[in-house]
Amino acid sequence: MSVKIVRQYTVFLPNIPGALAKFVELFANAGVNIVGIASEIRDDSGVVRVAVDADRKVSHLLTGAGFTTIETTMLSLELADKPGQLMRLTRLLGEGNINITTVYGTSDSGDNGRLLMNVSDPEKALEILKAELSSK
Repeated sequence: MSVKIVRQYTVFLPNIPGALAKFVELFANAGVNIVGIASEIRDDSGVVRVAVDADRKVSHLLTGAGFTTIETTMLSLELADKPGQLMRLTRLLGEGNINITTVYGTSDSGDNGRLLMNVSDPEKALEILKAELSSK
């Protein structure tokens, strides 16, 4: 398992064909890799959350293109894709008094998965998870 802090950008997009393509094009043109994406559609608009693996902030790209954005930090965890991993991680964070507010992720066709989590205290959560890694 590996863990690090990444940035997430949340924006509202119109629910029309091509809106998502134009949005993610901003990241592609800037050479910023998207490591996670989630969306929720409500009637004529949607909320899109994009996690990026970038050392630099990219909110200026979004505001320059006319988007109102919310930037948050979140945890990115790469872990073995096997039963019990999510339970173990969420239990560790809960015992550390860390609240998980958003979680999404996937696994590849091999043995690995990625979880992205918004938590109440990213720095403390990072310490807890790194301590768990070093004890193994």
